[in-house]
Amino acid sequence: MNSPVRHVVILGGGSAGWLTAAVLAAEHQTALQTGLRVTLIESPDVATVGVGEGTWPTMRDTLRRTGVSETDFIRECDAAFKQGSKFVRWREEVDGDYYHHPFVLPPGFLETHLAAGWMAHRDVPFSMLTCFQAHLCEAGKSPKQFATPEWASVANYAYHLDAAKLGVFMRRHCVEKLGVRHVADHMVEVVAHENGDIAALRTREHGVIEGDLFVDCSGMRALLIGQHYGVEIESQKNVLFNDRAIATRVPYADPGIEIACQTISTAQEAGWIWDIGLQSRRGIGHVYSSTHTTDDAAEAALRRYIVATGGREQDIDTLPKIVIRPGFRRGAWHRNCVAIGLSSGFMEPLEASSLVMVELAAGMLADQMPATRTAVDIVAKRYNDTFGYRWDRIVDFLKLHYVLSRREDSAYWHDNRRPETIPDRLLDLLEFWRHQPPSRYDLSRVEEVFPSASYQFILYGMGFMPDVRPTTRRMDDVRRAEAYFHESADIARKMLSALPGHREMLDHVMTRGMPRI
Repeated sequence: MNSPVRHVVILGGGSAGWLTAAVLAAEHQTALQTGLRVTLIESPDVATVGVGEGTWPTMRDTLRRTGVSETDFIRECDAAFKQGSKFVRWREEVDGDYYHHPFVLPPGFLETHLAAGWMAHRDVPFSMLTCFQAHLCEAGKSPKQFATPEWASVANYAYHLDAAKLGVFMRRHCVEKLGVRHVADHMVEVVAHENGDIAALRTREHGVIEGDLFVDCSGMRALLIGQHYGVEIESQKNVLFNDRAIATRVPYADPGIEIACQTISTAQEAGWIWDIGLQSRRGIGHVYSSTHTTDDAAEAALRRYIVATGGREQDIDTLPKIVIRPGFRRGAWHRNCVAIGLSSGFMEPLEASSLVMVELAAGMLADQMPATRTAVDIVAKRYNDTFGYRWDRIVDFLKLHYVLSRREDSAYWHDNRRPETIPDRLLDLLEFWRHQPPSRYDLSRVEEVFPSASYQFILYGMGFMPDVRPTTRRMDDVRRAEAYFHESADIARKMLSALPGHREMLDHVMTRGMPRI
């Protein structure tokens, strides 16, 4: 029977569940009597899992789409601005080794091969030469001025945030403003139709909750897509080795110190440490490979890092250990069930790929919401094709961070460079990029998770040296590249004098807010 899809039931809260609920409810007018019904079942005893607190600039559009105030969001989620990432000691284990992955497209990026000009300035990091935003990050500047309206920017930005507070913030917004029904209860049974579709979820206190489409946001437990339907995880452990993480919260020793406006990722012997600045604290964690080090050694490395970067030993909170199974479900939409968030897959915290996949999934589901059961199968095919492609690109992009390292201090880095651990897709691209820069032709979808500019920042940040082709005129014009370098430097000088400090801007938001359009 080709029944209509009128009721979506989401299992699981947290960032994934409530962001999905908000996007669906806002797009399909759940608050109206005639709108799509959205119910979210959330176990009151399951804590939110958040191995990272970084986002991608898409989060601005996602939040704006749901109708929240950016001022309220920053105030209630302990949020700060993020303008990219800084990678320290990834290329070599020496002081002064660093590069940036900023969010702004460099001047001239679409006009010429910037790396051809950069090779004459090899002592300057590619990002510092080509992109003014790297200078803003180093100077601790805000990406917007006091008078810049909500969601608008002077320099492109995302957020650092408290993932647990984000879930609470979005839950309140969904229930109070968007008409989402919140059921705080435990799911105890999946009730199925004879054809294999999910008919309802039985809860402990609220009985049977029927639905037409079910969204699995139950995290790594994957209660619907994994435990009920048995859709397997496609492991990526042979490519991305990191399978453990330990994380903690560290208060600022000096409450007036500038807040970092980029995620700082510092390479270690068997992994890397993230350092994220929020308004009230730093979120710091060590992600590592259990094959290449021990839990005790990883914890000791994290403690050394915290003390070396201004933290106090007595302020280090408990260090819970998180098990990571790098991989994804290529068939994340099965029958009338779609997995979003950790239930669909997870690689590692590098480059904030987890939350952006939630946003992209919620957005596609809202935009392509099937009207009938027959349409569910049509959209499912599109969805699985799209997200299989996106997961493959994420694997390639994350692996790119490791394969060009020259570190010789451990087997971890040697193993990451072994050809058999590198996807064939990436090996082909690395060979191709010896003569041409990463471009839109290498990425075939309209909405890529990471655009070609991101690949260039990592590739050349890690010291990859291309061979300039003398037969090309426009793309390898060194003089044109030099002109763009001067343009970027001019923009940097103007912005450095015009933009407030990051903490100053956040204090302004907390006390006065931002103008609303």
